[in-house]
Amino acid sequence: MSATPPASSSREPLLLDVEGMKCGSCVRAVEQRLLQTEGVRQASVNLLTRTAWVDLEPRSDGPDGVGVDPLPALLGSLEGLGFQARLRPQEPEPASQRERRQAEQWWRHWRQLLVALLLLLVSGLGHLADAGLLAWRGPWPLLGSPWFHALVATLALAFPGRPILVRGVRSALAGVPGMDTLVGLGVASAYLSSLVGWLWPASGWPCYFNEPVMLLGFVLTGRFLEERARYRTGRAIEELGALQPDHALLLLGDGPPRQVRVGGLRPGDRLRLLPGDRVPVDGVVLEGCSRVDASSLTGEPLPQSVEPGSELAAGLLNLESSLVLEVRRRGADSAIARIVRLVERAQARKAPIQGLADRVAGRFTVVVLLLALATLLFWWLWGCRQWPEVLTMGAAVGHGAHGHLSHAHGALAHDGGAAGTPFSLGLQLAIAVLVVACPCALGLATPTAITVGSGLAARSGLLFRGGDAIETASRLEAVLFDKTGTLTIGRPLVTAVRVVGAAPGSPAEAAEAARLVQLAASLEQHSRHPLAHAVLQEAQCRGLPHLSVSEAQALPGEGVQGLVEGTGLVRVGRLDWLARQGVMAEPAGTALQQDLESGGATLLAVAAEGRLLGLLAVEDRPRADAAATVTRLRRLGLRLGLLSGDRRASVEGLGHRLGLRPEELAWELRPEQKLERLLLAHRQGAVAMVGDGINDAPALAAADLGIAVGTGTQIAQESAALVVMGEGLDGIVRALEIARRTMAKVRQNLAWAFGYNLIVLPIAAGALLPGFGLSLSPELAALLMAFSSITVVGNALLLQGLPRDSAP
Repeated sequence: MSATPPASSSREPLLLDVEGMKCGSCVRAVEQRLLQTEGVRQASVNLLTRTAWVDLEPRSDGPDGVGVDPLPALLGSLEGLGFQARLRPQEPEPASQRERRQAEQWWRHWRQLLVALLLLLVSGLGHLADAGLLAWRGPWPLLGSPWFHALVATLALAFPGRPILVRGVRSALAGVPGMDTLVGLGVASAYLSSLVGWLWPASGWPCYFNEPVMLLGFVLTGRFLEERARYRTGRAIEELGALQPDHALLLLGDGPPRQVRVGGLRPGDRLRLLPGDRVPVDGVVLEGCSRVDASSLTGEPLPQSVEPGSELAAGLLNLESSLVLEVRRRGADSAIARIVRLVERAQARKAPIQGLADRVAGRFTVVVLLLALATLLFWWLWGCRQWPEVLTMGAAVGHGAHGHLSHAHGALAHDGGAAGTPFSLGLQLAIAVLVVACPCALGLATPTAITVGSGLAARSGLLFRGGDAIETASRLEAVLFDKTGTLTIGRPLVTAVRVVGAAPGSPAEAAEAARLVQLAASLEQHSRHPLAHAVLQEAQCRGLPHLSVSEAQALPGEGVQGLVEGTGLVRVGRLDWLARQGVMAEPAGTALQQDLESGGATLLAVAAEGRLLGLLAVEDRPRADAAATVTRLRRLGLRLGLLSGDRRASVEGLGHRLGLRPEELAWELRPEQKLERLLLAHRQGAVAMVGDGINDAPALAAADLGIAVGTGTQIAQESAALVVMGEGLDGIVRALEIARRTMAKVRQNLAWAFGYNLIVLPIAAGALLPGFGLSLSPELAALLMAFSSITVVGNALLLQGLPRDSAP
């Protein structure tokens, strides 16, 4: 068990790695045990990633006034249940260590596969020898010897089969029988019955040592293929983690850079970043200019320019020239590390639709055990008397070709090789029932698709908080937008400069427009108003120096005035304020005002010595992809809306440019009025609210799905269920597309998992034996069991074929 980190005392949700889970029954058992532990509010377990997400109650102090840490109790309770658990480390795992761990795991899995194939080879040759298909020369007489197969079966159960038997017994004793219990009981039953039949022939018990060997071989082979498929589903986190390098070049005084481990960096350290290097930690550029590739982090394909003062997130790729960075956050707190933790927690939190599968899987093993017992008693005590021909068919085929499906018409058959007695037939069918049942498919149906879908979204810069968010996104009926900072870029810009009395497009008009901007910027440098920043930015873009200003005065809500060198008294502000100061708007000025305000712009009037010089139109421009996003969302059949606190003209102007209908617009709304609009829209179906994650936190929390647009991952942890990284809105459409396809895979997987068990269990129990002479052998049952799990995982992996830039 690992040491307790500070995170556990802050009552943040815990993420545990849980070893030993094999099926939905294990998931149900772990989840129930966690919920029974004091201090746990919610728990969600993912079979695919073998993780448990635990949400804790608010902190409570013990008798000595020290906070009670629930982690030891959690780990101890799971260990008592037979599952080893540990807290997921907060520090990012170095790439070299991760590669070494993966190599060890793969060697262990390949070794398991080699053992499984060897078992299948030996049991297969034994079947051929029993069938008389091998010449009795050389080593082949050994294959026909009962003691040899007894020895092989004993070694198979004692070594490769031992973990399955031990886990099966431990889970059964704990009252939570699972997949290992079923397989272990099936293998042990076949082995013990064969041992009794071999040592005591008069008992009439079946003797087929090849059966448990082949059964075990198929089970181990299936688990290898399942592990390989599991690895592919979790590659998204591996790829995200690989974006953060192990080492960085640390600058120490005037000496050369020294290579150090990223985990040892602290805020304030200075780093050298060479072209082609990835940014190791979050930092700010001190020296140099370059361009960086952020596509791996945000999904945006175009490189971004950086210069001194630019903030860089860990994982960005430096493209052109060398940079000097100052570390802002250590590696464990970097943007990429937070994203990885978000994705891990998202994959651990299950979708509501998984609740049905977990409830069924939790009781499934007990039902299968009862069905296996009923199958044995039925055919032993009653079935063979009712249909005595089943023993004749079994004897006719069983001692000949050892196939797998007992069929009166040919070599698809095998009902045990010794189905001459009612007990032997009943025992074989009971073993098949135990082995063919697959709670694994039920347990994997939802988490495989959720894991692949959330990983695919993360690689595109889309962060879902969990499976519940993905399921909600898939059934949305409406999407509501905030205006400022969401549909617009959030930074007011000067979009037009109009000079009173100047002919549009003339050289005189251009010169006067430049002087107008220069006068306004010279005064606005003394103001902190957002519109002042827009004017100052326009002057900077035009390369206009500020003029000397004296007696500057800012009047809140009105404007700015002062004495400008070479001009006299200059005022910049609202037109009605200027009118109260005696500045009269000429007919030409009134026409300019009406023209600019019709587009929804905010106007700044500039006057000198009591005369109106001209108007500056300031607008918060819509994002470049806002109109296209609105169109694509409408094509998805979603209802749209714009909720804003801005004035009517601005909202209507933006709505017209984006293609929103008048009835879809709302303006001058207070926060509580936004919530009322959300509740009204919710009556017609699930609603998403899209905001910048700061001012819109209440609306994001109240919506069925809160969507935050921006690069701050802390926003996602607080209010939004989906964060769209970067500055674009097209990620919203892609996120909804991924969510819909993910939930389609979930429904397909659940249909397959339920359908598979509903079909194969009656066949394994002998339902087709009287009328058609069909039954399943334990070997084929094991093969079908493995195939069902692999099918579920493979179907989820098809989501990875979804192209990044696909449009619905």
